Amino acid sequence: MTKKQPTYSEAISELEKILAEVENNEPDVDELTGKVKRAAYLLRFCQKKLRKASEDVTGILKNMEEEEV
Repeated sequence: MTKKQPTYSEAISELEKILAEVENNEPDVDELTGKVKRAAYLLRFCQKKLRKASEDVTGILKNMEEEEV
């Protein structure tokens, strides 16, 4: 079964939760590695989303400028 991709907002919320847990020394050593791996995945996911959004906006603006000429 494939796990559903989170939305950007869900990923950010989960990252904030993981950060708070780590800052409060909540996860034990056995959980810490898994939390760090999940955080790394979520960070890459968010970076890709932001990069894609930036490319899309740039493309839209470029098309608008070309239409004006």
